[in-house]
Amino acid sequence: MSGIDIRHAHSLPIDQARQAVEQVAQKLSERFDVACDWRGDTLHFSRSGVDGRIALEPRQLHVTATLGFLLSALKGPIEAEIRRVLAERFQDDGYA
Repeated sequence: MSGIDIRHAHSLPIDQARQAVEQVAQKLSERFDVACDWRGDTLHFSRSGVDGRIALEPRQLHVTATLGFLLSALKGPIEAEIRRVLAERFQDDGYA
């Protein structure tokens, strides 16, 4: 099993950050056919071969995922796509 662990800083107010995470979840759902559900301020996502979460914190997001055997071979591209979407949705927004 392989894992992904990404911390991504943001400066959005918590409600806007939650909306942005929701957009990330929608992309994950469309692209990788994952099921997503909120538990408090943490979005959990899963499908066969992957189990993960995006924890929404006041100044950062913490993305973790455990990849099964088959998806472990794609860890690099999956991690790169997550980083790309986070950078797109949580760009420098002028909030401090």
